[in-house]
Amino acid sequence: MSYDPSPSYRYPPRDTSPSYATHPWQPASPEPHPSQVPPRPGPGHHGDLRILRGAYRRQRRVATLTALGYFTLFLLLSAFAPSFMTSTVTDGLPTGLLLLLVQLPVTLLAIALYEHTARRNVDPLADRLRAQAELGAEREEAR
Repeated sequence: MSYDPSPSYRYPPRDTSPSYATHPWQPASPEPHPSQVPPRPGPGHHGDLRILRGAYRRQRRVATLTALGYFTLFLLLSAFAPSFMTSTVTDGLPTGLLLLLVQLPVTLLAIALYEHTARRNVDPLADRLRAQAELGAEREEAR
């Protein structure tokens, strides 16, 4: 009868990085010399990404609140103001039906607003970051 050890004995530890000490009494690897440390990105690099994320977040919020806000208003009026929704605007056209038909143009407006803010605010930031990244990659290749 052969003994089959558990899987924890058959496989190496999960952390296989070079700094992993196999025994607790082994000293940690020494810090690399400053000349061997790769340069960190400039301080403006992360700030630009933060600005891009903020612009994209505002863009999503405006478009979402435009479409969902109108739809929520329609639902609230349907639930809490049925007499208003059943009143007629013109001969035979109830207010609720008119507001429902306006939902499609409002949704198309939200899509147009999303595209407009993308072209005006988000895309120029993304293009600038992309150009900076490509320039940085070219500089790294030249080294």
